[in-house]
Amino acid sequence: MTTTAATPAPASRNWLRDSVIGLMWRSPQGRVGLIILLTMFFLGLFAPLITPYDPSVGAFATNLPPGAGHPLGTTALGQDIFAQLLYGARLTLLIGLASGAISTLIGTTMGLTAAYFGGRIGAVINLITNVVLVVPGLPMLIVVSAFLRGTGVLSIILVIALTGWPWGARVLRSQALTLRERDFVHAATMSGESHVRIVFKEMLPNLAGIIAANFFSTALYAVLSEASLSFLGIGDVSKVTWGTMLYWAQAKQALLQGSWWWVAAPGLGIALLGTAFALLNFGIDEISNPKSGHRTKAPKALDPVDGTPVNGNGALLSITNLNAGYSTPEGNVRAVRDVTLDIAPGEFVGLAGESGCGKSTLAFAATRLLESPGVVFSGQSRLNGKDLLRMNAEELRQIRWKEYSLVFQASMNVLNPVIKIREQVYDAMQAHGVKDAATLDRRARELFELVGIRESYLDAYPHQLSGGMKQRVVIAIALALEPKLVVMDEPTTALDVVVQRQILQEINDVRRRLNISIIFITHDLSLLVEMSDRMAIMYAGEIVELASADDIYMRPKHPYTQKLMTAFPPLSGDRERREGIPGRPPSLSLELSGCPFFDRCSLRIEGKCDTQKPALVQVEVGHQVACFLHSGAVDAGKTLNPDLGVNA
Repeated sequence: MTTTAATPAPASRNWLRDSVIGLMWRSPQGRVGLIILLTMFFLGLFAPLITPYDPSVGAFATNLPPGAGHPLGTTALGQDIFAQLLYGARLTLLIGLASGAISTLIGTTMGLTAAYFGGRIGAVINLITNVVLVVPGLPMLIVVSAFLRGTGVLSIILVIALTGWPWGARVLRSQALTLRERDFVHAATMSGESHVRIVFKEMLPNLAGIIAANFFSTALYAVLSEASLSFLGIGDVSKVTWGTMLYWAQAKQALLQGSWWWVAAPGLGIALLGTAFALLNFGIDEISNPKSGHRTKAPKALDPVDGTPVNGNGALLSITNLNAGYSTPEGNVRAVRDVTLDIAPGEFVGLAGESGCGKSTLAFAATRLLESPGVVFSGQSRLNGKDLLRMNAEELRQIRWKEYSLVFQASMNVLNPVIKIREQVYDAMQAHGVKDAATLDRRARELFELVGIRESYLDAYPHQLSGGMKQRVVIAIALALEPKLVVMDEPTTALDVVVQRQILQEINDVRRRLNISIIFITHDLSLLVEMSDRMAIMYAGEIVELASADDIYMRPKHPYTQKLMTAFPPLSGDRERREGIPGRPPSLSLELSGCPFFDRCSLRIEGKCDTQKPALVQVEVGHQVACFLHSGAVDAGKTLNPDLGVNA
């Protein structure tokens, strides 16, 4: 067994922290909602210990205002309002939560069944749902409740549940229909998984946020419905609920007599309960969709640095000691570790490495395109001397797409299917002040000629273009304002090799013609060797080798690079057996004490590679490598300070 280069994290799990309540507690909105709801629950549960008074017995003076003996005053019948509020919370919460649970169960079952099975089953369920939706809810609720009047709380729960499920079923069916066509559901079907497993394991977790929203909205609907029925005298007014408190308050004309506290107490209770349900819904949405809480957050800048230097080495983009990653409830994941890299004007630089090695995180963090929960912890990224990491949101908006742009991974899918190509090409130019119609049209035609598409496709919709043509359109949009830097994140992954080559040749031609710098991210080393001026090989968030494409191809020095280069079979010569790299990269949530490739390296030096981190140094002209086989230089390294993290 070899000694690991990483300090292992504790393996123990905290069941309370990882439970639904623990996850909810981490959300500020969910935490407040949980506190309100639990407070109401315990007040109702321990009502006999909190107040000595019976809520139904009128043993006191009537219409007393709030005071020391009666914190919320008394009713016109001499009952203590505080006692009624505590005891009333019991049935009010029971009616709300039980009705919400039953209604959600019915709606989820009907919606999922209609969406998953479709056909006649779906048509029948859809018909039933539409019929119930057409009937006015409140009148039907009043009629049914009046018919069942006097049968108790259970009948109220059932009536509210049976009238409150259709809206949730309709929404859930719509979302489930979309989910039913997703590739992972088709894959599960093709692999022979049962219907039950597909519904409960594949589809249901993706609908958790909608189901939670349905539950809490129906629970609130139940509370308000019970209050409405009681206020009209249709409910069981012999029971103590917040609704029956309102009924007796209006029956005894509390407001006319100046006893506003009789109405205010149950009214505020219902309002607070509705607020708790809404906040809990927001909290569950964050749990089921972690990114939902971050998408609208404006990018934040790092703290300013005194005397920020300009790019004195002539680089267009100069990245210095960049640390970036992702903030998770379990701690920070440091996906980019002290990376320094310069991109010269007009240079084509390729970033290569295994999945998860930090290629995309590096490019997006350096250009302030890393979305939350992505975080830039420290470092500098200067474009033409201006540090992108310390710009405010408006400064970034002014230079994005004008000085640098991005071609996303699988970017064919970023085109809006219902908007013509012309309008989408115009968007970036219009956002940066180009308003003249003739100028927009002329530039769009120039861009299409540049990337090899006929001008007639400007008036087409995305579905009328092939995959390669859509990819060319996205590249044309990225070049619309002639930025000096374009980041391309595996832009040709979904295309066949012939189209890939055509597009890459056009990219290279455009790059040379316009003197554009390109950062190209890919797993395909053969592409980078042919297209790049320089290649940066990344492993575990670090650049382990940086050299010209020819040097990387002919004379790779780092053991990891050598393994990558021999993973591709040659097109000619003798047949050779190819082998993968055994093991797996270290966890990026750990602080690495030695070479990150130590555990997988067949040339490692025991006692050195596992305890000291090699520095990235130049071993030949233009060739840098971080390996003790070529240099004895040790990188002192930097330990991440969690307090430095800010949203990128």
